[in-house]
Amino acid sequence: MKPETGGKIKYGVWGVVVGAAMAMIIGFNWGGWTTFNTAQEKTDEAILASQAAICVAQFTADPRYEKKLNELGHVDSWNRSDFIEEGGWDKMPGQEKADFGVSRACAEGLEHLIKSTR
Repeated sequence: MKPETGGKIKYGVWGVVVGAAMAMIIGFNWGGWTTFNTAQEKTDEAILASQAAICVAQFTADPRYEKKLNELGHVDSWNRSDFIEEGGWDKMPGQEKADFGVSRACAEGLEHLIKSTR
């Protein structure tokens, strides 16, 4: 192999490596690329938010809504998720048992209603 051919290959390989690194930096920082784990976390957060909204809607649709909201307001904040689980509002249609995160997020959403009624 000629010396100039070796130099061309060397600079060509370095150009590919640097170009790939720059493409990844630009893609992940400004291009909107995500890793699988990041995408999974965002999906889980979106599911939790939608289920919490459904829980709040089920709570407010309860015929005894005002009475239950008053009772919830007198429950300690760390026990509110248990209160919601006992009422069954955190269960999505077709579910037998809800995730703890749903009842916790629902309790946080209902906290805003509690504050607005005081």
